[in-house]
Amino acid sequence: MSERTAGGSPPQVGGSTRRRLLGGAVFAAAVVAVLYFVLPKLAGFDETWSRFKEGDPLWLAVALAFELASFGGYLVLFRAVVAYDAPQIGWRESYQITMAGLAATRLFAAGGAGGIALTVWALRRSGMGARRVANRMSAFVVALYSVYAAALVIDGLLLRTGVLSGTSSFALTVVPAIFGGIAIGTVLASALLPKDLGRRWQRGVPGPRWLGTAVKWAGRVPATFGGGVRRAIRMLLDRDPHLLGAVAWWGFDIAVLWACFHAFGGDPPPWGVLVMAYFVGMLGNALPLPGGVGGVEGGMIGALIAFGVPGGLAVVSVLAYRVFAFWLPTVPGAIAYLGLRRTVREWREAGLAPDTEPLTSGA
Repeated sequence: MSERTAGGSPPQVGGSTRRRLLGGAVFAAAVVAVLYFVLPKLAGFDETWSRFKEGDPLWLAVALAFELASFGGYLVLFRAVVAYDAPQIGWRESYQITMAGLAATRLFAAGGAGGIALTVWALRRSGMGARRVANRMSAFVVALYSVYAAALVIDGLLLRTGVLSGTSSFALTVVPAIFGGIAIGTVLASALLPKDLGRRWQRGVPGPRWLGTAVKWAGRVPATFGGGVRRAIRMLLDRDPHLLGAVAWWGFDIAVLWACFHAFGGDPPPWGVLVMAYFVGMLGNALPLPGGVGGVEGGMIGALIAFGVPGGLAVVSVLAYRVFAFWLPTVPGAIAYLGLRRTVREWREAGLAPDTEPLTSGA
């Protein structure tokens, strides 16, 4: 890594960062324009689109409060898992990192990779070593998305067995449950990986030295992730209340969608249906689209209609929900990023540099 990269300049991804941000913003605006102005007409939802401007202000205010509570849960989880022993990262710095990361997630593709990259960059500039950052970010991601996977399994099985009201369609209940189960099993299996996996792989590789070194480094990736999984598991076994931040992140965000149904005069679907449609739609974040724009909306709307929700009500409620979930973090996130740049300069002037101490056995 060059000295300049280790100093304070954000990483350049595929050329100028400024061009990438501008291009992502333009692309996102174009896709949203299609969704908000073309989709309703193509689908025959002219009357539904006019209802978008007639949402109940009280229920929209409730939706806003739920979204702010969701961000609060994300911040609490970050502080507890990632920045718990970093004196240079207080609540102000944690807010800057998380909000700037959420904004980056909206502008870049691949299931939140942009937000993770920006968060890693900020943590490295705060003085954390690369392996420590990787370990803690792994624990954070596992803690956050374990709620997602567990919800798919539990909600899918409860819908399928009739414990929760809603359709028992195999495709809408069992298939997501299987997906969540596979994810949980894979993550738990990684906790069994030894810390010295890279060295073990290296010993078993014949041939030139460079090949063994490459294999050793490749083995460190799953080993470091496994360490993060073990940390998340320990927090769960210790009943750490900060893990409720992950529940708050997802739960309050789902409540935003629930409030948007009320805002447009419709009865929300049963909670089991609402939760499953929400998480199925969130799979659209994995598509190579800024913030999952288009994929998330289409997934949620399609799942809700498949569950029997009227198409017009599903469209207007999901689009209103995405205003809060997608656009709300963008402006404060951009402001937080500017503040984060100033904070990074302060860290650099204070002489902080990424440490190189190895992870302890309990890290």
